[in-house]
This record gives sequence, C-alpha cells and structure tokens, in this order.
Amino acid sequence: MSAKNSSITAKFEPASSLDESTASHVCYDSMQVGVTSVSPIEAESAFNRREVTGLLKERALSEGFEKVGIVPAERLDGAHNRLLEWLGRGYHGQMAWMARDPEMRTDPRRLFPAARSVVVVAKNYCTAARHTDDPETGKVSRYAWGDDYHEVVGSRLRSLLAWIKEEIPQAEGKVCIDIQPMMDKAWAARAGLGWIGKHTNLITTEYGSWVFVGELLLNIELEYDNELVADHCGSCTLCIDACPTSAISEPYVVDSNKCISYATIELRDAKLPNNVADNLEGWLYGCDICQDVCPWNRFEQNTDESRFQPREGNVNIDLADVLELTTATYAERFRGSAMKRAKLAGLQRNARTLLETHSQAKITFIEVH
Repeated sequence: MSAKNSSITAKFEPASSLDESTASHVCYDSMQVGVTSVSPIEAESAFNRREVTGLLKERALSEGFEKVGIVPAERLDGAHNRLLEWLGRGYHGQMAWMARDPEMRTDPRRLFPAARSVVVVAKNYCTAARHTDDPETGKVSRYAWGDDYHEVVGSRLRSLLAWIKEEIPQAEGKVCIDIQPMMDKAWAARAGLGWIGKHTNLITTEYGSWVFVGELLLNIELEYDNELVADHCGSCTLCIDACPTSAISEPYVVDSNKCISYATIELRDAKLPNNVADNLEGWLYGCDICQDVCPWNRFEQNTDESRFQPREGNVNIDLADVLELTTATYAERFRGSAMKRAKLAGLQRNARTLLETHSQAKITFIEVH
C-alpha cells in the first residue's frame, strides 16, 4: 500500500528525536530525521494505528518471516529479575558483556530512547540435513550450517524498516538481531510467538525451536498483541535428562559454565573444562542435543530460505582439516558464517579435544578387549 494512496502518513510526527550520542550507538540501521515530539492524542490522529499495524504485519510476512508480533516498548520486569538472579549465580561464565547494563537488556528505551513499539519476528531455519557420527569429523550446531543469520535476518528487518519509512517518512527505527543487548527470546515470548522451554530456547507450535528471532524498535505507537502462548512443556524433562554435562541446572535455567555450546563457541581458554571435554559427544561447534530430543521439534518444517541450506562440509567438519587451517584459510573458509564466532584458536582447540578423546577411547577399548 503506497503512502500516496493512504492516510497513513498524514501529518505523522514521531514520539521523540534522537540525540547525537544515541545516533552513534545505533547498530545496523537507524533511520533518523529532524522531528518534534507529539502527544499520544496527536499521534493517534495522525494515522490509523490498526491499519498501520495490519499492513506492517503483512509486510513482515512478505519479507519472509514466519511469525510476527508487536508489543509496547516497556521494561520486561520478570525477565529483568530472572537475568539478575542468573548473573548473580555466575551462570554467564566468562561472557562479561552479559553483566554490562542489564537494565538495557530488558528495557528497549535504554537502547533506543525513541522506542514506542517492539516488532518481534521469527524466521525458520530448519533444513533436511542430518549429522553423522563419524569420529573423524566434528558436529556443527544446526544454526551455523548456512550463511550467518545475523545478515540474513538483519537484511530482512532492514528491508522492513525501509518499507515503514517509505509509508511513514518520519518514522525512526533500529534493527536488533542477537548482537544488540536485547533479550530476544524473552521478547518473542512477550509478543506471543512461542514460549520459553525448559532448555531456555523459544519453542513455537508450528516450527519447534528451530527459529531465529529479531526485533525492530520503532518510534511510533501501534496496536499491540496481548495474547501469550502457554507453556506446553508440561512434565517433560527430556532436554534436562539428555544434556551430557547437566548444564540445565533446573528447568528454565542453564549454567553456561557446563554448557557445550558455551564452551565450544564463547570460551576463550586454551583447554576445555574437563566436564565438557569428556562429554562432547562429537560436537565441534555448539550443541543441539537439548533441541534434538524436544518433542515439539517433531513439527519442524524445512525453511524456504536458501541461505540457511548447509554449506559444503558444514554439517560435520573434518577434524584434520580444521587443524590444518591457517589464519588466511580460516578467514576464507568461514567468510559470511556464524562459525567465525569461535575464532580459529577455539575451533582448533575443540578439534584437538575431540581427536584426543577418540584416541583415548580406542586405547581403552583395546585394553578392555
């Protein structure tokens, strides 16, 4: 629907403007213009919120997102309290950035002061490929098989923001996709996209937990979704029971210090913790065990996004090849891949650990037999 043919843009003025320091902090895209503040009553008269909300959701779906919800840009008090408790237990491990300004993580107005609405989207990334148990290779978490989701989801959100600005030229927005201090899963649950499972991942009834989440912060007030998705985990404890390192310390709580994903991706130590090293179960980068056993992933559907299809050799990676990587070949091999997060040193540490574990297992088998 073009702005020329609608009343959406008539006399619209956003809620507030950004100062220079805030503008410099904007990640990906923050479209900024000179604006003046208006009262909610004036904003209501400027455009039809229901019409804009409906068109925005339709556009989000046409951009390729499977799910979209819109909620007010307010602090998530429950998530804030749980975050503080989690940090207080030291469950964030060496991820020091998680402890920096926890207020910002649960209040989008600290990140983008003009924010009035949070548009939350989910993108399915499931593909038909499956891991093998070849001990000469290391398994890669499903989310990193294809192109970097930050760019794939981010580009779609930037396109959505550009469309909004075309419809409402003075609108401002900020794209958030994982690397910004937003609690993506908490916002997705708040927007009614799904619920947080006992493994702490978002679960949707349509796609299971194989979804990426992103947000678009906007300086306009819209109609909001108030219906939450009930927790359907029930008495199931499959994810808790399956975790080989007991990282799910209690339902809905993960201790990163024990988590294979954390250790193989985020940890920068020269050696993996013994509890992790002895229980990798073939994982080189990340771990999907708690999601693989989740009954809700029986409803998984293959994605329509070609960029999420596995790159050659990225479902299981040859461990010897990893050890032979140089700085240059590593950069070329993982250009445009989320796997860059682990760094070359981290991937090679993980590969050595897997090969050493396999070698020790063979020696033990020979001795026993």
